Amino acid sequence: MKFLKQTIPILICAILSSCSNKDVSINGQIMEILKDSVILYANEYLSEIPRTVTSYTSSRSAGGIHDYFSEGDYWWPDPDNPDGPYIRKDGMTNPDNFTAHREALIRFSEIVGNLVSAYLVTKDSVYAQAAIEHCKAWFINDNTKMNPNFQFSQAIKGRHTGRGIGIIDGIHFMEVVQSLMVLEQLGIAKERDMKAFRTWFSDFVFWLTSHEYGQDEMVHPNNHGTCWNMQVGLYATFTKNDSVLTLCRENFKNTILPNQMADNGSFPEELQRTKPYGYSLFNLDAMVMNCLVLSDESNNLWEYGTKSGKTIKLGLDFMKPYVEDKDSWNLEPDVMYWDNWPVAHPSYLFGAIQFNSTDYFELWKNNTHFPEIFEVKRNLPIRNPLIWLNDSTRAK
Repeated sequence: MKFLKQTIPILICAILSSCSNKDVSINGQIMEILKDSVILYANEYLSEIPRTVTSYTSSRSAGGIHDYFSEGDYWWPDPDNPDGPYIRKDGMTNPDNFTAHREALIRFSEIVGNLVSAYLVTKDSVYAQAAIEHCKAWFINDNTKMNPNFQFSQAIKGRHTGRGIGIIDGIHFMEVVQSLMVLEQLGIAKERDMKAFRTWFSDFVFWLTSHEYGQDEMVHPNNHGTCWNMQVGLYATFTKNDSVLTLCRENFKNTILPNQMADNGSFPEELQRTKPYGYSLFNLDAMVMNCLVLSDESNNLWEYGTKSGKTIKLGLDFMKPYVEDKDSWNLEPDVMYWDNWPVAHPSYLFGAIQFNSTDYFELWKNNTHFPEIFEVKRNLPIRNPLIWLNDSTRAK
């Protein structure tokens, strides 16, 4: 069996030595493609102060100042009852909804993932320490930390103070957690801080697996279920929660992969949406991250297949021609953001490494690596590949 970890030491060696030979390997190419931009952005982020949920409030939130709050994207005032409950317009984002906490979380993820990437490139501890200060603000400092739940996310005026599907906003904690594991493994983060970070995420995992919102999201039949599984699986790895880690592996094998993927590798639930192209890519990225996060020597989800032959590679191969040539897409264009996809999707980078595929690698290499459109970043939680290419942080 071939595992992702077999290729990782080459990349880590390239990072530590700042290798400049573009032809040494696929891993050396990754470094060459990303390093200049990583340092450029990191130098800008060094001047950014932490902004957490306590920096922004909304009178429509049923929670307190330390509670994360967001509103459902596709819900709008009813023209026939302007002061009444909102109505749904699938795929059409209401620009007047409260999004400040989501924006702060995405900013947090972007800053921390980039700063830790810059540390890997340069070995300059100023980047690592800046990342840790942002994490302390979100998870440790009493005045600014967030409560470890998403009870008030994706609220709908006149209908719900929060919903289980709001948990998907939490996928932007993933690169923060991965960054913390990298810093710990490299001896940068202090033990007492890591203990506090793990306590926060242990509480978060408990809420995600015990609250009705989390239990509903776990079995959601589309990208929401996929995203619940990938983030909870990573947090379980971080907090050394073996029982939850096992739960996530079994959920992927027995529910997510067989129920969400069609025999041709497509995702029917995503194809029914008004943004089928973007949602298909989003779910594929999340599927691949499940394989990356949850695989170890005893559980190789990269090679796992259902009795009918559904595998992660089947999903990669289904979308491959449409990433190569979006004009070949045989459904209607997405109602919004059609022109902004595809980008440099982590599914094709990690798929390229795992399956030794030059074609997959080109799909990642030749697309935008640092998108600026907020909606794209929102649906692309894995934007800093360098922090993921360290096998010692994988599930054990």
